[in-house]
Amino acid sequence: MADSDEWSSNANEAVQLSLIQPGPAASENLVVFHPTFTYPIFGDEERIFGYQGLNINIRFAAHDLQPNLEISWDKKFKTIGETKATDIKETLKPYLPSTAFEKSSNFDTHVQSDTSAKGFKPPGKLISTYTSQESTFEIWCGELRDPVVEQLLRRMEIFVSFFIEGGTPIQTDGQDWTTERWKVFFLYEKLSTPPTTTASPYSFIGYATAYRYYLYNRTSPPTPPSTPPQRYLPTAKHTFTLSSSSEISPSSLPCRERISQFIILPPYQHSGHGSHLYNTLYKTFISDPLVKEITVEDPSEAFDDLRDYCDFTNLRSNNTFSQIKLSTAPSSKKNRKIRISTLLDQTLLTSLRAQNKIAPRQFARLIEMYLLSTIPAHHRRSERLTRKANAPDENDRAFYLWRLVAKQRLYKHNRDQMMQLDRLDRIDKLEEVLGIVEADYLRLLRGVEVRSKKRLGSAEVEGNENGDMDVDVDVDVDVGGSVDVGGSVGEVRRERAKRKVVLEDEEEDGEERMPKKAKG
Repeated sequence: MADSDEWSSNANEAVQLSLIQPGPAASENLVVFHPTFTYPIFGDEERIFGYQGLNINIRFAAHDLQPNLEISWDKKFKTIGETKATDIKETLKPYLPSTAFEKSSNFDTHVQSDTSAKGFKPPGKLISTYTSQESTFEIWCGELRDPVVEQLLRRMEIFVSFFIEGGTPIQTDGQDWTTERWKVFFLYEKLSTPPTTTASPYSFIGYATAYRYYLYNRTSPPTPPSTPPQRYLPTAKHTFTLSSSSEISPSSLPCRERISQFIILPPYQHSGHGSHLYNTLYKTFISDPLVKEITVEDPSEAFDDLRDYCDFTNLRSNNTFSQIKLSTAPSSKKNRKIRISTLLDQTLLTSLRAQNKIAPRQFARLIEMYLLSTIPAHHRRSERLTRKANAPDENDRAFYLWRLVAKQRLYKHNRDQMMQLDRLDRIDKLEEVLGIVEADYLRLLRGVEVRSKKRLGSAEVEGNENGDMDVDVDVDVDVGGSVDVGGSVGEVRRERAKRKVVLEDEEEDGEERMPKKAKG
């Protein structure tokens, strides 16, 4: 029997991904990188049996992502009985289009000599352009029902398995109703001078997908009938036919827009592209009158950070925060029971949330984060809470009342699980979770300020005493699955372990679930 370690290769190291562009004499690597995950393809252990010196090179044309598979090795295991080397091509067939298995020479010819590449443009409509580090980037949006959009998406979907933890490709079943729900946002760099006279000026950076689903939004309670309902007793058969004069399209219905997959390729991460892509999605959806709410499908912690940074900055810049005040007037009566709902103008909050189309839980977190930022640091200490709502200092009162607002939300969203604890244990658990949430808000607020300074060019920041850095978190989000980042995986997993608690919180659409972290 063969030594399995001797013939076993680390799949994450063996697989090499590259974007290829034409060169003066032959095709050249634009960027080279490795996957973060390979277990969806090669198994949980992420090992490939039967080779020594194994190299799996999956190359993509930088503009249209035409793929090509190259496999090489120093030694291959000779079959002994039922023990044989992994059939790599067969294993990869469900994840790559058939053209990927053609001869490498055909691919090189396509990249080097394709005269049509010069006229290539990403499919869909150009919706945003920005510059970064003297380079130009464009974001295009297309609908999945467009065959060109679908073809490009199918070519890049192996990135879902490589960079989204638990990621699965989009399943449309070929139904027009399904494909009409999906939008794909492509992020490309546009070169001012292509590498050759026949080369495309475009090279792929990342992409995001989003889908819409119908939102039933009752604006007023149902009107009770004027007469008691009567039991219906059929006396004859009735037939009717639905009118086919006009078809109902998903694009014509009020909806929630849900961000699904979100990928920035590793060589382009930590350069602001994730923020640009997210903000473009947000602006696209907020300008659509049929979109009533913007949500995210099972976001990773890193995407939560990116989303928090962007949403917080947007709400601050559009003056949403400036309209929100925490009522800190001291009580005239001792031991007065505080009605927490009166501490903030609930009607105003409802209106502002609708204007910004942010999901309830996310909006509440952003409001709590903003209110915390208005309280000076030396007033955010537990020893200053002895007088509670009757403290002589307004900032001390504000911190006490802020804690009540945050505690009430956490308790309401976790009521069922909290009620399983004894009263004193509930108090301790709620205090513990609030401390974690507060610390996380402060971490995010530091990040917001650092990013603002960096954007204004007023400071070069490398970090702070807590190790928090101005990191543009470029992340992956997958529909219906547990997800993780396409980058600083170790950092995110450490944060996950540090912040994990046993409380529930609500989903974007109001349902409750067990959370991955204590983010309120």
